[in-house]
Amino acid sequence: MEYVSLGSTGTKVSEICFGTWRFGKESNGTVETDRKTAHDLLDTAYERGVNFIDTANVYGDPNGTAEEWIGDWLADHDREEFVLASKVYFGFDDGPNDRGLSRKHIRAQIEGTLDRLGTEYLDVYYIHRWDDETPIEETLRTLNDLVREGKVNYLAASSMAAWKLTKALWTSDIEGLERFEVTQPRFNPAYREPVADYLDVCADRGIAVCPYSPLEGGFLTGKYERDAAGPEGSRGDLYEWDDRWDDRQWAVLDAIRAVGEAVDATPAQVTLRWLADQREFQCIPIVGARTTDQLEENLGASEIDISDDQYDRIAAAAE
Repeated sequence: MEYVSLGSTGTKVSEICFGTWRFGKESNGTVETDRKTAHDLLDTAYERGVNFIDTANVYGDPNGTAEEWIGDWLADHDREEFVLASKVYFGFDDGPNDRGLSRKHIRAQIEGTLDRLGTEYLDVYYIHRWDDETPIEETLRTLNDLVREGKVNYLAASSMAAWKLTKALWTSDIEGLERFEVTQPRFNPAYREPVADYLDVCADRGIAVCPYSPLEGGFLTGKYERDAAGPEGSRGDLYEWDDRWDDRQWAVLDAIRAVGEAVDATPAQVTLRWLADQREFQCIPIVGARTTDQLEENLGASEIDISDDQYDRIAAAAE
């Protein structure tokens, strides 16, 4: 496993981040990843050199389950070996102050997150959404205070419009506040155009990009075929995504498959390698998995190389 700087910061993270959104998540009446499997996955990630773990206060059913299971696992490990990321926006209840990015809500949620994870601080704290009802100055000042208090090391932002990210960065600049150092958009070889402006901002400001859905909901694993039903139990099968992917996205998958054959790697590995090799900005894809075998395959992306021509072939496939 290679380690890279987290954007413009001095912190080093594994070039692949392990995502835990499946931990404790119920789907069709069953838990996608139970506690034992969650700990097995964390063991596998750790053994393969992953030190970057991503979660959120609302991951799992009930909310907070993912953080609790990570905290249980961390109790048997050295906390300082890991870079932990969590998120704030959504809450656990339905009260008027139980969601959003107000000072009151952030203060309440950070304490719960730290308690469930069994740690005194987070390395990365994301705003999970933009809050149109709270001035960005209030949100940033509250987050800035958390950094000053030692409860958070770096601030981060998940999905939002490029102009909102720019507004937040500008506010940090003029007010002398901590800025967002990490972002988490949806981004992969088959999903680029909708976030192009957002990524341009990240490249210009030296902000790390940690994309979720790097395999486009499983599409870029290569398990789907044109004009065919998805494999039994897959998202394409369960959610009837017959028309989800267009011709350009299929062309991207074709290019990824061809590169995979050339370098003896799976489509998932080639996709993750392409993301980690981004030229304009630091890209650290977040991978999740249902099984340790799936995780082993995904982490195998750290052991392959693709040439500049192969990188370009994938990049050009959707044009």
